Amino acid sequence: MANTACFIIVGRNDIPIYEAEVGSVAKREDAAQLHQFILHAALDVVQDLAWTTSAMFLKSVDRFNDLVVSVYVTAGHILFS
Repeated sequence: MANTACFIIVGRNDIPIYEAEVGSVAKREDAAQLHQFILHAALDVVQDLAWTTSAMFLKSVDRFNDLVVSVYVTAGHILFS
């Protein structure tokens, strides 16, 4: 089974700054929308965790089917997921 990943940088006010898909799986037509939906669903969890922990890597914050959302939070609260 081949792997795929979506890398997104999210700025303040939950605005995506950069998005890239990495992997060898053939793209689905709705993959971009699915990744955005999963990311925005996980942002509420990330916002709560970012203020309650000093860790920058929040590991697995959300899961949808076989997709996992892992997040790095910078000191300026820019999110790398």
